[in-house]
Amino acid sequence: MHLIHRGSFMKPIALCFLLSWTFFTLCLPGDARGATVRNITDAFARQIQVPENVSRIICSGAGCLRLITYLRCQDKIVAVDDMEKRRRKFDARPYALANPQFKQYPVFGEFRGHDNPEIIMGLSPRPQVIFKTFGATGYDPVELQQKTGIPVVVLEYGDLASGRKAFFKSLEIAGEVMGKQKRAKAVIEYFNTHISQLNRRTCDIPDAGKKTCYVGGIAFKGPHGFQSTEPTYPPLQFINSHNVAAVNTHGKIPRQSNISKEKLLQWDPEVLLLDLSTLQLGKGAGGLHELKTDPVYRALSGVAKGSVFGVLPYNWYSMNQGSILANAWFIGKILYPSQFKDIDPIAKADEIYTFLVGKPVFREMNQRFQNMAFIRISHAF
Repeated sequence: MHLIHRGSFMKPIALCFLLSWTFFTLCLPGDARGATVRNITDAFARQIQVPENVSRIICSGAGCLRLITYLRCQDKIVAVDDMEKRRRKFDARPYALANPQFKQYPVFGEFRGHDNPEIIMGLSPRPQVIFKTFGATGYDPVELQQKTGIPVVVLEYGDLASGRKAFFKSLEIAGEVMGKQKRAKAVIEYFNTHISQLNRRTCDIPDAGKKTCYVGGIAFKGPHGFQSTEPTYPPLQFINSHNVAAVNTHGKIPRQSNISKEKLLQWDPEVLLLDLSTLQLGKGAGGLHELKTDPVYRALSGVAKGSVFGVLPYNWYSMNQGSILANAWFIGKILYPSQFKDIDPIAKADEIYTFLVGKPVFREMNQRFQNMAFIRISHAF
């Protein structure tokens, strides 16, 4: 009878244990293997495991990198989508203007969330977390997580009007993942303070003292002419102004509408605002060209009296919330001079941008739009 040596018996057991442990750790999300993980709940109400300390991320989807910049975490990104690499004459994204280094990062996929899992898996250094806005479009977040092994945290972009709660919640979620809870709270308080201040300055103005307004040229998945407007345009809401396009005749007010020229002539607003994103359509098209040449627009009282003003584009790779606030302060100054006599709109804009994206970028952005923001532009007719 032969005795089995104890050491030779243990070797197969040890080998099996090692292989099992290797398989287990390779299946952990991203770089979570060997590290402490924690659970967070994303905007899709999914429980996601993320590393205790996150220092490497990518941001997928419109506006996602903007939110991360608001949290001062842009130094944690390791790659960008191809929107950040594009070099265009026009650009109304303050977060990108304040961070030109984004153009030097490797690309992990196409804009609007069309990610490339193979490229993501090959990034070096590899991201520990993928943030994703507009999770219902582009690459499916669940499938993306399965293919890459990296936790995907979905954020609902929201807005500063009816979607403000969702916007703030996403800041809180991203802040929790990045360990930036205090900064997320400060950003939320910053928006609430501005909106509250704008309301306090204008809430007691009687309707008889309010001028009627219309904002045209609003971008929506690209540039549009003067008929494109937004019935719920947040800057006009914040200052309690009379937006003629907010007339609700069909129950639900859409975010973006194309108003007939005849209807606009019927409303005949006293003040016209031109979203300068329309300049992308070129000299022979767009809202500015239409105001110069179209007989219907020329008949508007606002055009005849020179009450046409340029405002910053804000809907550019989703909404630039800082520009929304900046526009509200400028429009308030135009509509209610006595209530805003202490406000310099350009200085206020740069104060907002400095807080949100780290640099005063108003002038750089304005130069890209023929220096027509925050001025009376009737001289261009």
